Amino acid sequence: MQVRELRVPHAFEFTPAQHRDERGVFLETFVAGAFEEAVGHPFQLRQSNCSVSARGVLRGIHFADVPPGQAKYVSCLSGAVLDVVIDLRVGSPTFGTWDSVLLDDVDRRSVYVAEGLGHAFVARTDQAVVSYQCSEGYSPGREHGVHPLDADIGIQWPDDVVPLLSPKDAAAPGLKQLVDAGELPSYADCLAYYESLRR
Repeated sequence: MQVRELRVPHAFEFTPAQHRDERGVFLETFVAGAFEEAVGHPFQLRQSNCSVSARGVLRGIHFADVPPGQAKYVSCLSGAVLDVVIDLRVGSPTFGTWDSVLLDDVDRRSVYVAEGLGHAFVARTDQAVVSYQCSEGYSPGREHGVHPLDADIGIQWPDDVVPLLSPKDAAAPGLKQLVDAGELPSYADCLAYYESLRR
């Protein structure tokens, strides 16, 4: 398992070794030791989700209040998506920074998104199947969104697809509006929460 930290601190890309023969392929999608060495604490699984998206479907940007937030370990089981992580932690040295990873059924990478970070993806293929392992269950009252096409963030989405957003994501506020309203996670709170997970 190869591990790389993204340009957004506390977000990681995991690339598995794949073992192929005439029967097909075998790989380890999650390895606790490699995860804990990179992240600094175990991953606590509370909920597992799966989405199937048509080409161009854009899901996100989503984040949750911290604590406890909602960390995600994201994989694309079939097809391909451009997966994006955004630093939404007010006070972070990299606030507003984003990075992207192509998740697909070729390299079979996964991305870890720590609590307090924003997450979104756009489907590059039809029937893109994405699996999310979540550290907390769904809680509508503490989960929020940022508009994924917000110019203040400036994510470079692929120009060969027309983004299709849910009504909820299309109505999400921009980054500046959330900053002004004090509705984004605090960097200090996130660091304190990460430290509590290490203990």
